[in-house]
Amino acid sequence: MRLRKKRTQQQVADECGISKSLLSKIENGQTASAIATLSKISDALEVPLSWVLEEKPEQDLVLLPKSKRPSKIGDENMGYSYELLANRSQYTGIEPTIVHVTPKDLNVREELYTHSQDEFIFILEGSIYLNYDGEKHYMEKGDSAYFQGSKPHLFIPVNNDGAQVLTFFITNPMET
Repeated sequence: MRLRKKRTQQQVADECGISKSLLSKIENGQTASAIATLSKISDALEVPLSWVLEEKPEQDLVLLPKSKRPSKIGDENMGYSYELLANRSQYTGIEPTIVHVTPKDLNVREELYTHSQDEFIFILEGSIYLNYDGEKHYMEKGDSAYFQGSKPHLFIPVNNDGAQVLTFFITNPMET
């Protein structure tokens, strides 16, 4: 997509606030990166986040059995890993994802995330503290929240069981 838009790695990296080397490694699948970084890349290229996470041809119906879904993408050092549940159309504004929150003793992440999409979360398993815009909110299985991704936030594990969070990244049509 970067090449189709006739942009250099340096141009995109500068716009995203990352190094050209990191962008190259992401493009070549040599490193995992935080969703916040991938979100900045998708914004810079004006494509849906799913195109950066997993590029597949666009379809009217996307069936993705669990057995065919990559188990987890990412690095526990980021504080989570994730599964993309469906590759959505470029014309819709929803990215369904399961975020696997790293167990407490393994989680070293303290830096908060921001990204351009709104976010809806539903706790599937376990419990987390949602650190959102300076406040900490306890959430457990069955709880949900909707918030602006542009405000600093982080899923903090409560214990060593980790957690699974169904997450929908929602592109606000008013901002595109």
